[in-house]
Amino acid sequence: METNNILTRKDFIKQSSLVVAGIVASQSQLRAAGTVMEKSSTSPYRIKNVRLETGFIYENDEVIATKTDLFTLTIANGKISAISSNEPEAHAHDAKGALALPAFHDMHIHLDKTFYSAAWQAVRQRKGGVKGMIALEQAILPEMLQSTSERAGKLVELLQAHGSSYARSHVNIEPTSKLDSLKNLHRALEQKKQGFHAELVAFPQHGLFYTDTRPWMKEAAAMDIDFIGGLDPYSIDGSIERSIDFTVQLALDHAKGIDIHLHESGDSGRKTIEYLIKKVLENPVLQGKTYVSHAFVLAHLDEAPLAHIAESLAEAKIGIASTIPFGRTIMPIPTLYQYGVEVLTGNDSIIDHWNTFGSGSVLQKANLMAQLYGYVTEHALSRSLKLATRNILPLDDNGQQQWPKVGHAADMVLLNASCSAEAVSRVAPVTGLLHQGNIVF
Repeated sequence: METNNILTRKDFIKQSSLVVAGIVASQSQLRAAGTVMEKSSTSPYRIKNVRLETGFIYENDEVIATKTDLFTLTIANGKISAISSNEPEAHAHDAKGALALPAFHDMHIHLDKTFYSAAWQAVRQRKGGVKGMIALEQAILPEMLQSTSERAGKLVELLQAHGSSYARSHVNIEPTSKLDSLKNLHRALEQKKQGFHAELVAFPQHGLFYTDTRPWMKEAAAMDIDFIGGLDPYSIDGSIERSIDFTVQLALDHAKGIDIHLHESGDSGRKTIEYLIKKVLENPVLQGKTYVSHAFVLAHLDEAPLAHIAESLAEAKIGIASTIPFGRTIMPIPTLYQYGVEVLTGNDSIIDHWNTFGSGSVLQKANLMAQLYGYVTEHALSRSLKLATRNILPLDDNGQQQWPKVGHAADMVLLNASCSAEAVSRVAPVTGLLHQGNIVF
């Protein structure tokens, strides 16, 4: 990457703060206006004045702008049933020229652990690393469990207001809360199912062996969850092989995917990724269903070992879920893309005992990635959108329209932007959201 395009840390923090302030203000206005709602749309309906991208504009082989036009969409049975020339006088929902993009996906969040919608609480001084945070959780979880469903519901509304209709949520499974966090979250998601869907990761936040969470993980694996989680096998559980072997076998036994938290940045972090790659290659059914969240060790590898691991991750079809950290831990996202590794993002913490800086916007994460890696051109900014949409883009790299198509699920976000490049660069305000054809707002 071109380092001269990367912001200095001081400049980045200044610009980032302004962006976050704008997003929070926009979301507050939406909530104050009472616009966030969920309406089940079983009958066909139309939306006029929808702006769609149709191609790139070139100058001397460089993409300098994005072509768009207005269309009328027909929605039926949760899908796009027709895309026609715009009918501005038609009796239809009016998008008022808003840009339609694929609905956003927050692919790493903890919906079950949040202070959101309650009184402000700053993060307490951390003591003892992750194990110290485990001790803190053991003390505060019993009280938090009393309002998990209500706060999770409010957090879902925050994500919706920022254009996300889908999330991958890690949910605590450990001896303190047992299966209660999972049950509470199921109740919250059931109430939001018309406008939101989440795939769930059974997450042994207090370690598989450190607090012996294995019995509860086995029960959770048989319930309505999608992934088996994990946490720092070496530093928390004392053994990479024992922890990964348990996780892999549980996933195989219950036909689940895998998504493990890996904060370890030293030799143990590298060995954990290498061992997971080995196990997934031995069990091809896990390919395309296995992810490493955070994977901070990749940010500290030299070029040659990084290239080798990236190539191996791509071979095993193991994805990386990153919150796009900055400062001393800048993840090698361009290298992962270069080798064809799937990269996802999410807010992780919104407001909880781990972190209070979450905005709820994954479009902001795409903006952050573009700033960190110098993706400043029209073409590069438009490609950056894929971080927010789980790798769906309106135009392919050559400017051919590939979304939306008739038959696609009616999952889309409407934004006040002229094109996806502007949406990423300016973190464009969200004006509407559809989920499976249902009008969320």
